[in-house]
Amino acid sequence: MTCGRFSIRPFWSKTGLVALLLMLEVAALPAHAQQADGADDDNGFLGQIFGGKPNKPGAYASPSAIDLLPKGNEIGAPGARPLRHFEPIALPNRPGLLEAPTIDLPGLPAYAPPATGPIPNLMRRRETLSLRAVLSEGGPEIPNGLIWRLFSAVPSIDGSSSLVASSESPTPDFEVSPGTYILHVGFGRAGIVERIDFTGLKTQQTVVLDAGGLKLNAVVGDDGKPPAARLSFDIYADEEGDEFDHKLVASDVPSEKVVRLNAGSYQIVSHYGTANAVVRADIRVEAGKLTEATLTQRAALLTMKLVRDHGGEAIADTAWTITTASGDLIRQSVGAFPSMVLAEGDYVIVAKNNNKVYQRPFTVTAGHDTDVEVLTSDLTSTEDVLSGSGD
Repeated sequence: MTCGRFSIRPFWSKTGLVALLLMLEVAALPAHAQQADGADDDNGFLGQIFGGKPNKPGAYASPSAIDLLPKGNEIGAPGARPLRHFEPIALPNRPGLLEAPTIDLPGLPAYAPPATGPIPNLMRRRETLSLRAVLSEGGPEIPNGLIWRLFSAVPSIDGSSSLVASSESPTPDFEVSPGTYILHVGFGRAGIVERIDFTGLKTQQTVVLDAGGLKLNAVVGDDGKPPAARLSFDIYADEEGDEFDHKLVASDVPSEKVVRLNAGSYQIVSHYGTANAVVRADIRVEAGKLTEATLTQRAALLTMKLVRDHGGEAIADTAWTITTASGDLIRQSVGAFPSMVLAEGDYVIVAKNNNKVYQRPFTVTAGHDTDVEVLTSDLTSTEDVLSGSGD
């Protein structure tokens, strides 16, 4: 409508109509249902409609306010004006209000069922497994030198055996649960692996190692006693099915030392010195017994020196080479007084000093230790014809 220069437009719009209706609704409410302090209405009347909490006891919402909302302006309607979102709540005895969706919870037992039996013991009982060891059946208990290792028969995730208990006592008592175990007992170079089914009733078990001892020695010549520092032994076990295949059990064993071994056949290699004095022998070890073996070395200890005259002073910085009569290299060394053990036989001793080479033949007799002199008059060449390094 137009009046002169003024244009009168109706102020009624959808939004204005909603506001007016809400104001009328508030005015129609009893005094106790209206806000008394003008606080933020988010938790008051509008808050109750869209999910807020009332800030006054007894406050409630008018059911006609939602009913009078213009169509198309409801929450979530296409093209609706953005409104602050609240989840609707359900009010008792107020028809027409939006109700919250029902939440179905799974059924729960009204009470816990009573236990029907005793609570199981998750920890298995542990009993005493007593172990003893003997060298042979019916023999006395071993008083010392034992190492016990008890493994679980069930392997771990990576396939290895799990160690359950260990001891170095001659008579260990293991507190373990009844079950199956793998027992390893070590006694020097001897040892045994045995399966044990422990029921918890058997309190003591005796392990038979089937082992013995071996003590080695050597003589030189007829009855000569070699220096212990120059004597050593290697022990090899015979492998079944191959007489030439031997497994090294112990090396550099000194003389007079008792070596604990499983009963069986062994090959003994005796070294006198570090050159070619080597003797072999086959020995059998009996269970529960100490086997003593003495090997005979056919060799001698030689001390060499280069001199200008017999009985003269040795010339320093001399390189030595020992060969067999056929020319096979046996040993090389450097020094004024080198000593070495050689097996009996014929040799050629060569000395080199200041690019001059001297040599002489020599025969080694078993058991006859001696000094060997090489004279400078035994000159054979002034050329550097030898090579190699001493040790």
